[in-house]
Amino acid sequence: MTRLNKPAPGPLGKLWKEVLEPIVFAVVITQFVATLVGVDGVSMMPNLRDHERVFVPKYETWLHKAGVGDFKRGDILIFKPPREAAAQAPNLTKSAFGLWTYRPFLIKRVIGLPGDRIRIEGGEVFVNGVKLDQSWTTDFWREQGCWDTQSDLANGAASSAAGILPDQPEITVPGGHYFVMGDNRTAGGSEDSRLFGPVLQRDVAGRAAAVIWPIMRKTTAHYDCSSGRVSEFSGANVLNWRVLERPDAFNTLKTQLAK
Repeated sequence: MTRLNKPAPGPLGKLWKEVLEPIVFAVVITQFVATLVGVDGVSMMPNLRDHERVFVPKYETWLHKAGVGDFKRGDILIFKPPREAAAQAPNLTKSAFGLWTYRPFLIKRVIGLPGDRIRIEGGEVFVNGVKLDQSWTTDFWREQGCWDTQSDLANGAASSAAGILPDQPEITVPGGHYFVMGDNRTAGGSEDSRLFGPVLQRDVAGRAAAVIWPIMRKTTAHYDCSSGRVSEFSGANVLNWRVLERPDAFNTLKTQLAK
């Protein structure tokens, strides 16, 4: 049998094979298939901790943007804050080496879908007039002694605190938008739709579907309400790999709203 020797690749061929092809493959995978995102800060405590990494199925986001399915109440989304809000609130932008500014990705939970009426009163959240059972997060903050029920953010679906929105106890989520809130219900614990308004679907990068890092974590977190930081982790080490399912309260809410 005669074998034909393939000619050695030229400089451009080597550049593609050794440098560009892996980069293009990685970009396609992370933009259209799946990616990992790091949690930065405590706005999603107690359910997500600082520096944890979550798995995001990107294909799901592209399907939703194409009109196939949609995100649901209780989902945890990664998104960019509204451009108009970022232009008015410096803390919603970051600088890259002082050369340009950009909107960093945030991570929060969907509370309201397009058309929902959201009202917040005394730290309690109402969707279309029905109170959402928030015990999946407020039990923790009550134990820590810092569940916020008094501030402007705890008593309005829109707050003028950041100079972006007028104070409103209730708002209606526009079409193509989501109302999002952090699970951290302390005063100033989360910058979310109460400060910058509902989030556009096109600004959503994906849904956090599972925690994959670190592999282990301490069972108990102790939060210092005065500093807004975790003071201590304690308890046994447990496996941290977990699917981020919607709290049961959102299924109950859906049933109540369907009546």
